[in-house]
Amino acid sequence: MVWYSISSVPTSTLNSFANSVFAAAFTTESGRPIWRGNLNKIIAWKGSVSQIGQPNLHFHDLRHTGNTLAARTGASTRDLMARMGHDSPQAALIYQHATSEADQAIAQALDAQITVTRP
Repeated sequence: MVWYSISSVPTSTLNSFANSVFAAAFTTESGRPIWRGNLNKIIAWKGSVSQIGQPNLHFHDLRHTGNTLAARTGASTRDLMARMGHDSPQAALIYQHATSEADQAIAQALDAQITVTRP
């Protein structure tokens, strides 16, 4: 894993990460981790989200979206727990929303199994 100080990364580089399969972890200028208590100050979150027209967007919304999308890939509860750092399945289950797409996929998979076993 590569660690960067967020203030040392050019905007063009940050923009390239948005379309990349690679992930980067950012730190403060002193090399300390960025956490909820210092994030807003470091990146001027309120101004940034207002600038993109999403003033009510919270940083945790990004985590929730990412983990919900991960759950939609079919990741197991144990995989989601590891990804999110959760100790209990109950916390990971929050991200496994029941969807009509999932219900349709389950129905199709069941139908396929029944079709295979029928002569």
